[in-house]
Amino acid sequence: MELNSSIIEHIPVLGKKLTEQIKLPQDAVMVDATIGQGGHSLLFGQMMGPKGIILGLDVDEKTLQGAQLKLSSLACKVIMFCSNFSRINEHTQRLGIDNVDFILADLGVSSQQLADSGVGLSFQINMPLDMRLDKSLKTSAADIINELDERSLAELIYKFGEEKASRRIARLIVQYRQTRLIKTTAQLAAIVCRAVGQPGKNRKNRIHPATKTFQALRIAVNRELENLETLLRQAPEILKKNGYIAIISFHSLEDRIVKNNFRQNGRDNIYRIITKKPIVAAHEEISSNRRARSAKLRIAQKIND
Repeated sequence: MELNSSIIEHIPVLGKKLTEQIKLPQDAVMVDATIGQGGHSLLFGQMMGPKGIILGLDVDEKTLQGAQLKLSSLACKVIMFCSNFSRINEHTQRLGIDNVDFILADLGVSSQQLADSGVGLSFQINMPLDMRLDKSLKTSAADIINELDERSLAELIYKFGEEKASRRIARLIVQYRQTRLIKTTAQLAAIVCRAVGQPGKNRKNRIHPATKTFQALRIAVNRELENLETLLRQAPEILKKNGYIAIISFHSLEDRIVKNNFRQNGRDNIYRIITKKPIVAAHEEISSNRRARSAKLRIAQKIND
């Protein structure tokens, strides 16, 4: 892992704003649904005493090792599972935990994961086109790119990437793979750039042209939206009365799902919405951690049993 990736990884996005909004008792039970290297859990674990429990989940086994080390000095108990957060109910039941005080999920991809050649998420570095954060998943990004028909590819890129040029991108992908398989991130990024234009200072949109296509594939491969909906559906059953749920999202598809779920639970008198509008990072935080620039934090509190 490169030094810069490690430094960025250890900065919990919107950590200060989270701890300003949520105070946990010393005997709290917290689920960090995407514990990563433990940055958020460290902040909240410092509020907790020996009777407190942090249940940490993550599909990336490498990050769990970092979290274990980071959280080793906490007074509270820390229990971790290499698991997707869609299985949150299963793990709380396994531990005999009926209800929890706080559920937190940071939905972003870490800098460490982007830099990991074994994951294959980056269009900046040539890597195998994989994108499976959870290695138990069967279908890779390369499988999707090389096997889906043109129409299905275009629909996937548009639905999950909100990419207006999805049809043109899909057409060029299908043309390219007639002569060779698309196996690397560099191949795919080059095809997308041919379809929508090369990255450069004169582009109206400064994000890399392949960003939305890569996002779409990552979401599809890892079933990210489906898993998020499962987490949100289970949360009211797991939270204690007056317990909190906080979700940090990084693109509009995720944020829309969270917003709509919170609103519906608010109308059903299950949640009180703490954040009428999402909390975003201040300029100072973005300057020190670029990952925070697109982060949106929404918080709700369960108001009944």
